[in-house]
Amino acid sequence: MKSYQTNPFTYEVIKDALIATGEEMFIALAKTSMSPIVYEVLDYACGLTNNKGELVTQGNGVTGFIGMLSFMVKDTIEKHGDSIEEGDIYIINDPYKGGGSHLNDVGLVMPVFYEGELISFVANKAHWTDVGGKDPGSMSTNSTEIFQEGLQFTCLKLFSKNEVNEPLLKFIEANVRYPKISIGDLWAQVAALRTGEKRLKELCDKYDKEVILESVERFLDQGETLSLKEINNLPKGTFELSDLIDDDGITDDQINIQIKITITDDEFICDFTGTDPQVNGPINSSYTGLVSSVRTIFLAITNPAQDINDGAFRPLKVIAEKGSIVNTSSPAPTSMYWESMLYGNELIWKVLAPYLPEKLTAGHLMSVCTVIMGGKHPDKEGDFLIVEPSVGGWGAADNQDGDTGQFCILDGETFNVPVEIAETTYGVIIDEYSMRTDGAGAGKHRGGPGVIRSYRALTDNQFFTASYGHHKLNVWGANGGMDGSNNEFLFEKADGTIEGPFGKYNQYKLNKGDKVILRTATGGGYGDPKERSKKDIERDILNEYITVEQAYEFYGYKG
Repeated sequence: MKSYQTNPFTYEVIKDALIATGEEMFIALAKTSMSPIVYEVLDYACGLTNNKGELVTQGNGVTGFIGMLSFMVKDTIEKHGDSIEEGDIYIINDPYKGGGSHLNDVGLVMPVFYEGELISFVANKAHWTDVGGKDPGSMSTNSTEIFQEGLQFTCLKLFSKNEVNEPLLKFIEANVRYPKISIGDLWAQVAALRTGEKRLKELCDKYDKEVILESVERFLDQGETLSLKEINNLPKGTFELSDLIDDDGITDDQINIQIKITITDDEFICDFTGTDPQVNGPINSSYTGLVSSVRTIFLAITNPAQDINDGAFRPLKVIAEKGSIVNTSSPAPTSMYWESMLYGNELIWKVLAPYLPEKLTAGHLMSVCTVIMGGKHPDKEGDFLIVEPSVGGWGAADNQDGDTGQFCILDGETFNVPVEIAETTYGVIIDEYSMRTDGAGAGKHRGGPGVIRSYRALTDNQFFTASYGHHKLNVWGANGGMDGSNNEFLFEKADGTIEGPFGKYNQYKLNKGDKVILRTATGGGYGDPKERSKKDIERDILNEYITVEQAYEFYGYKG
């Protein structure tokens, strides 16, 4: 253990202040943003790093960004190095490097100087509603190269010594479909960065710069110590598993992904070597996306209450072959990247669940289930655009039923757009928003139901795009529990004609009165269904989680 000069009481105060800084940046961005996917869904993250780009603290909505902010900063350091000056801000959405995911997730990085010394970086990453490309919303299930998906910002200087790069702003305005929203969100991100810069400088004024810098390093070392302590309690050895991803949106071919996990006394190594190469469709994931996915489940296994910082991830190693579907290279499309990224945590979750029943549940919906819908608004000038994830069912645990209607693990602490706001903002009516009581996921503890959500078009020539992964395979049960269901959607024409169900569809045409019906998966069950108590079965019937017929079929209930 290293020795530190700052007394432990002062350190704890500073540590909490650093965490609060990340949270205040997070709140500032939400309160000043222009798009519902930011201020309602919270599809963004904010954080600060040390001067080497190691994440110190993060205010987080989307857990899928846990591994991305520090990569953004490190790429900025690599590309701009000694030319970085106070007041500079860099814009980056490179999907192959620099904390990339897909082009919609636009990051900003800002250096923080104190008394002429670079002491830190503040950064954030937010989902822009549109960044250009061939389709509204910039996400497609049938794109075949990155150039179809929008603007690429390869760590460009947005501000130089506090002076905005006006030509770059004008270029963005001319190439996105909703410039007021996109530029508005950009300014919200800038406001969040400056909030973080202000708070860090205030801390240096109050406690002295050297005390702050030492406390930052101490916080990172503490994160490493806590992770090593928890790794020591995990089962040791090598664990292997392979699985199949539905398809890439271009062909129906399933895609192999595999992992070998090696757990030692001081390392947690995840090796994805042997996974299939990147594909033509847009479900390819960046390496940083994979790292974020693995980090999410690593925290769940080790210490989910631990404050997020790069020190906590020092014992974690993630290996993936360049050019594979989880470490993609240009010009592969990435707009629906989560359909492979999610398997980074899914494989670890599934293979270790039997060994860690107190920490890992049965399987959950396993897809962001993104919906993109737009067209002419019936009551307002111009068009509307819906971009939102969908909630679904989570798996049961060894001591409780699964949760109902929650976002997938990589969405984290995000929210859905409420019915009232959706109907006010968009040109649709939501005819149904209910639990999907399909009876799947039976067990001693049952899986949480997915949901049914339907949108009815109010004008002609609307469009609908969605990517619902885990459409071909059901969610897995654990310890004798039954599998859950799948994710799917279908279309119901105004004349009653039904098309579907589908897992992916790009730009389906909807006219007034047509509906799209979304169905997300019920989570997997845990334990033998025959061991579920009569009291619990009868309560589920009363609350309409299951029908009497389902109770008989899955649980043997006879009244």
